[in-house]
Amino acid sequence: MTSLLVRNAALLVAMDDAGSRWEDGGIYVIENVIQQLGPSGTLPSEADQVIDARGMLIMPGMVNTHHHFSQTLTRSLPAAQDANLFRWLRTHYPVWAGLTPEAIYTSGKIAIAELMLSGCTTSSDHTYVWPNGARIDNEIQAAAEMGFRFHAARGSMSLGESQGGLPPDALVENEAAILRDSRRVIETYHDNGRYAMVRVVLAPCSPFSVSPSLMRESVQLARAYGAHAHTHLAETRDEAAYCAQKFGRTPVEFAEELGWVGPDVWHAHMVHPSPDEIARLGRTRTGVAHCPTSNMRLGSGIAPVRLLEKAGARIGLGVDGSASNDGSHMLAEARQAMLLQRVTGGPGALSAERALYLATRGGAEVLGRNDIGCLAPAMAADFIGYRLDTLALAGGAVHDALAALVFCEPASVELSVINGRVRIQEGKLLDIDLAALIERHNAIARALVRG
Repeated sequence: MTSLLVRNAALLVAMDDAGSRWEDGGIYVIENVIQQLGPSGTLPSEADQVIDARGMLIMPGMVNTHHHFSQTLTRSLPAAQDANLFRWLRTHYPVWAGLTPEAIYTSGKIAIAELMLSGCTTSSDHTYVWPNGARIDNEIQAAAEMGFRFHAARGSMSLGESQGGLPPDALVENEAAILRDSRRVIETYHDNGRYAMVRVVLAPCSPFSVSPSLMRESVQLARAYGAHAHTHLAETRDEAAYCAQKFGRTPVEFAEELGWVGPDVWHAHMVHPSPDEIARLGRTRTGVAHCPTSNMRLGSGIAPVRLLEKAGARIGLGVDGSASNDGSHMLAEARQAMLLQRVTGGPGALSAERALYLATRGGAEVLGRNDIGCLAPAMAADFIGYRLDTLALAGGAVHDALAALVFCEPASVELSVINGRVRIQEGKLLDIDLAALIERHNAIARALVRG
């Protein structure tokens, strides 16, 4: 068995119920599991690998609950820069029709690299366009090669324009084929065990791109395997109008009718629920991926995060697609969440520490994980370190180092350990030729837009 010792951290923050923090803190790991943590002097003095974390803040790795990895290829498209959601989607659909297996694989690595460098150690991804032989297997391979903990959401669209949906007919899939492939992916990759590196999620895209029957059958299939289910919901007023016209329901009522509530379901955005719907979502412990940057970028609105959380809903953060956020930085997303809630709720609406809670433990709860999100014995060895002696944190780290991570300029990590493996050291991704990856990714992006 291999062991890892991280010691001498300026501050170790566990994010546990007790609010445990230690100066000169450390963590002792065997294989992929935390054995001990606390003051460095209380830990074993030797290990197979020893890392001096002097000058760092160590905390749990962050958990991203909503993303679209392949959208790194279409960031900042001129025609979509000032569009609302529906126009934004219609602009991107023809471009995404050119995605290939290599494009999915390479963009997955780019998105994961960004996430890792920002402090993320676990992410879900919701890709729902699968042209030209692309499969979710391409993403799963990318995550495995990056050493990244991954919840692969097998997205789908089945309702084309000719049937009243938003996407073009050429981009939608046959529903029987979607369900067959969903079953294949679960049976091939899904791991319900503790410390699992891959779990599969079934994720029909949205009420305006799939049929009610596919929504219902997908969540039933997921539950039959103990997997979770995910979709976009209540993101914009346009979606609410679509659901009212087509189904005679609000988006939340539509989801409830199809069985899409409960502790094994989470929805991205949830910007426009009614007060009564907030109460019902809380009672059922339904999850929500809060995506503040994307919601601002597309002018969708401000999600009632604190009300949802108070009602009992599980809340995590999501950077969302890299073409509706244009970045994959989890610490930046925590900062945006904190600031955006204060616009309507005042300066006490969301604290820096609570924003980090949503980014760690909140995200773990949304994904249905009780083995990540905080640091304690028997938890997965997923943790990150930020240097405190930087220009951006000068002064702030002296007064409140943890809060400074959110209030000050978002930093990149100095150290990242995922499943007991050091993946970033001295601020550098290990075993990854990042320059070559970026070069290949940009070549694919250029070809994709040129057609």
